[in-house]
Amino acid sequence: MSATANRIEIMHGVNLDQLGRRDPSLYGALDLPALERRIGEFGEALGLATSFFQTNHEGEFVEHLHRLEGQADGLVLNPGAWTHYSFAIRDALEIAALPAVEVHLSNVDEREEWRRRSVLGELCVARVAGRGADGYRDALERLREELIG
Repeated sequence: MSATANRIEIMHGVNLDQLGRRDPSLYGALDLPALERRIGEFGEALGLATSFFQTNHEGEFVEHLHRLEGQADGLVLNPGAWTHYSFAIRDALEIAALPAVEVHLSNVDEREEWRRRSVLGELCVARVAGRGADGYRDALERLREELIG
């Protein structure tokens, strides 16, 4: 893997800054800083350089995707509830044209009906749900495979 093919942007969306306050049986006990440290460790072990972004504002999420050209080689996305309805984020993800993995801490397929739909899924190389923090390791491994080719 070349040095320029290992930059992974981890993007967390709405309410992910509230980890630690949300139901730990669904989202785990880690707060966002602890989760990001763990993800960084996963990335380092895989030879990937991780950077992080979180916002509760959909437009900022879109703008950040727009700014990634030349800054990232792949994406790990946990947009939270936006996953299920944000066509603006979908369009921005399509414009970004980077390999992406959609991640959910909880098993969205076993939750409310509306959480089972992803408007982003067809633009992602994989989806990981219900594995807690370990799902991010799975996502990074999948992106590493994608980048090595």
